[in-house]
Amino acid sequence: MMTERHFSRFDRLLMQADVALRTLVSKPRARRASPAARQEELSLTAAEKRLSAALMRVNHSGEICAQALYQGQALTAQKVSIQADMEAAANEEVDHLAWCEQRIQELGSHTSALNPLWYGLSFGIGAGAGAISDRLSLGFVAATEEQVCEHLKGHMNDLPASDSKSRAIVEQMIEDEEAHGVSALRNGGLPFPGPVKSAMGMIAKAMTESSSRF
Repeated sequence: MMTERHFSRFDRLLMQADVALRTLVSKPRARRASPAARQEELSLTAAEKRLSAALMRVNHSGEICAQALYQGQALTAQKVSIQADMEAAANEEVDHLAWCEQRIQELGSHTSALNPLWYGLSFGIGAGAGAISDRLSLGFVAATEEQVCEHLKGHMNDLPASDSKSRAIVEQMIEDEEAHGVSALRNGGLPFPGPVKSAMGMIAKAMTESSSRF
């Protein structure tokens, strides 16, 4: 009879280091087909391509942050069930990461050079929240997903109308992120007050502006 293997905190830390390297260096593999595959590639002007690439680069960096946040929370989660939920959510976000990277390449652009920085900062925030309490960690997920959805909805307004491929990706991302936020609150997440969400929004704005350029 097979027995379940229990990893030490150090083992899990080494595993997270491996995840970080694969996230930042290797090409992500999506489990689901990209929503863009169902859309026709319409003609875009050079300016429209630059705009779409900048917005999708920001979204890609956001998914880098999501990977790091969930992995950090999984590392310090106090309940095994919460650890499993965080790791499952991170796996779901890999689809978004792969879709965004593929679309950026199709637009002839590049991902952000600042991604290693965003990963490190987000991992630290996630690990810190998880170390305090699972309820705070889940609340942070819910508040973050709320910010992400607002940000993505803004991108739907900014993306060129003719860029149906990028728009399809963002639409699916909004649906998935909203589901993650609802799930976090349903599982006992602590609702964050407005001032805390505003502070989180200011930090996110600094990240998005930097990633859109570099």
